[in-house]
Amino acid sequence: MSSTDVAIIGGGPAGLTAAAALAGDSSLNVVVLERESAAGGIPRHSDHPGYGMRDMKTFISGPAYARRLVANATAAGATIRTNTMVTGWAGDRSLDLTSPSGRERLDAGAVILATGARERPRPARMIPGDRPAGVYTTGHLQNVVHLKHGKVGRRAVVVGAELVSYSAVLTLKHAGCQTVLMTTEYPTPESYAVFNLAGRTPLLGVDIATRTRVTRIIGKPVLEGVEIENIDTGERRVIDCDTVVFTGDWIPDHELARSGGLDIDPGTLGPVVDTALRTSRDGVFAIGNLLHPVDTADIAALDGRHVAAQVPRYLNGHRPAQDGIRIEADAPLRWVAPTVLRPGDPAPARGRLLLWTDALVRVPKVVARQNGRVIGQKTLPWPASPGRVFRVPSSILRAADPHGGTVTLSL
Repeated sequence: MSSTDVAIIGGGPAGLTAAAALAGDSSLNVVVLERESAAGGIPRHSDHPGYGMRDMKTFISGPAYARRLVANATAAGATIRTNTMVTGWAGDRSLDLTSPSGRERLDAGAVILATGARERPRPARMIPGDRPAGVYTTGHLQNVVHLKHGKVGRRAVVVGAELVSYSAVLTLKHAGCQTVLMTTEYPTPESYAVFNLAGRTPLLGVDIATRTRVTRIIGKPVLEGVEIENIDTGERRVIDCDTVVFTGDWIPDHELARSGGLDIDPGTLGPVVDTALRTSRDGVFAIGNLLHPVDTADIAALDGRHVAAQVPRYLNGHRPAQDGIRIEADAPLRWVAPTVLRPGDPAPARGRLLLWTDALVRVPKVVARQNGRVIGQKTLPWPASPGRVFRVPSSILRAADPHGGTVTLSL
């Protein structure tokens, strides 16, 4: 059995940023536990530019960003243990580990869950048809192309039209595979307009079928096509392709949170946290896309920086004064994070509440209500759009009564 001041589970942008900040600004012993053979998270195999803008004030590729995160954490004095799986809890802040050297127990003064999120694969989306080769998620595709230097097909359909969908398109282009169609069930593509415009240029040349879903996978033993359906008319047609990539539709990697008995938010399916990123379990914090599936890597990283200011306070004996009040979202908003507001706690990271919407509202007016009374409202200049996180200034909750009932956010 070994011990550490802080154990961070997950070596992606959130976990590594937290490790660098905690190890560099204090005398704490910090250990990062990463199940993969190398730390860095999803950016490690997302080989295109666009990373590091908010946290590092730079614009670099995913692998370069991952290397810099690892270097920062290592230089600060954090220990990064790769090929190490946390298989369960041995106590409130004790972890069971499995690695090539065997099984062991690690006791920590504080635990930070930074396990991230994943895309739902084809079986979880309940799409019928054959089970051929050539069916991927974005993460699987990028692992094959950028890490294993494998080959994919020549004609692809990408299911989804959000940010990660264009990441898949770029990876396919790198692999010599043409994206013949993107599909989305929404009336408009979920990504930012600049990506949608770029997708239609000769550089990528991608057509987008809106209000469209995949209804059948065709081909044995390799993919030959997909059947798609217009949701409004019911019209179906077959698109010839040898590759299909299912993108988005995120779910947090929450198995450890669930097995640890942490309160789970029914909207995000991640742990319930307050603005200091404490979970319902004493000494256990949660950060990154485990909480808000899914935001960009740099926003996840800033969660790591935010929690690094809270963990030392816990280790020095600070505890919240009261239970706090819940924050909930009304349809078409699906979820909000964080979900607990306590007096005396810091504002959330970047002073923003993160929400997810199922409907496009181009000029959203957000209203906060408590006990049937409006306590705050803001009209924002950016849209609330499906497929990407919608950010709302946390100052909308300034008038919330800490002894009152649940605060509800609506459009």
